[in-house]
Order: sequence, then structure tokens, then C-alpha cells
Amino acid sequence: MSKGEETRQFIIEKAAPLFNRKGMEATAMSDIMEITRLSKGSLYVHFRDKDELTKAVVEYNLQLLEKKVTTAIQQAPTAKAKLFAFIDVLANATKPPVEGGCPMINFGMEADDTNPLIKQRIHQAIEQSQKTIATIIRAGIKAGEFNPDWNYKEFATIMFATIEGGVFISRIAGNNEKMKIIAGHLKKMIEEQLV
Repeated sequence: MSKGEETRQFIIEKAAPLFNRKGMEATAMSDIMEITRLSKGSLYVHFRDKDELTKAVVEYNLQLLEKKVTTAIQQAPTAKAKLFAFIDVLANATKPPVEGGCPMINFGMEADDTNPLIKQRIHQAIEQSQKTIATIIRAGIKAGEFNPDWNYKEFATIMFATIEGGVFISRIAGNNEKMKIIAGHLKKMIEEQLV
């Protein structure tokens, strides 16, 4: 990695939590200058404008979340354990796996009516998350672990939406009580499908 690439990555890593907490619109280049201790000119050497930095930061946050979920899933030995690991990674909304909260919720809500490119990228991340859940279930059905009649595509949508909704209400409440209920209920639904 060249010095320029290292500096670009440094800017993204420093800016990512700030954008995720404050939002895309509310984060100013002066905020980035402050946390990186770089001049405005130095920032613009690495990013054409704030939009280019925003796209890089959103991508970084999404990849960070995906990596944490994937790592947890890969360590689980069974399909049931993989689904539980997926839930557990996201189940503590007050201490999220990505600093500042779920980037799909944070950036998705802001981009919904204002930034079609970011909105599309968040949509892809949502679809990929549901596909991951469905793939785990399908593998569990194939291995004889789950009921062969389980509508895994439908459950993948329900599980993802329930987790994201739980994250949202828990973050708003400032505690994890509702998320504990949601995680427990999802796990019970999964156990009901065991053969």
C-alpha cells in the first residue's frame, strides 16, 4: 500500500464512526479535518469532494459489519448455531458491532429520499443479509437439521426485519431490553424448525 493509499484509508477509518453517528449530511469536512488533523487541501488530494468520501465511508462501515457477522457465522458448527450467531452479533444494540450503530439503519434512513446511490447500496446490503440467512437455513434443511417444509426465504425476511427493528427501538430507548425479547423469540422460532 502506497503512502497515499495509507492516508486515504486512514481518513476513511477515522471518518467512518463520525459519519455513522452524526449522519452524512451533518458531518462536515471541518469535522474530518479535526479528527484526522489533516488540512482541507490534504483531504481533497484523496477525495474529490464530500460525496466521494461519504460513499467510501458507507462502504467501509457496511464491510466492517459484514465481516463481523461473517466471522461469527463461520465459527459456528451447525446451521442453528450460525443463525444464533447472526442474531447474537447484532443483539446488543447499545454496544453495536460497528461504532455508531447499524450502518444499514443509519445511512438507509438518511439516504431514502436524498441519495439514490447510497440508498441502492444499502438495499444491496439488506438483500445480501437476507440471502445469507436464507442460505444458512437452506443448508440446514439439506443437512437434515431443519424441517424441509420451512419457508426459508420468508423467514430470512422476517428475521432480518425483526432484528433491524429491534436494533432501532433499542437504540431509541437507550437500553437492550426489547432486543433481548426479540433475540429470544427469534431463537425460539428457529428451534421450532429443528428436526
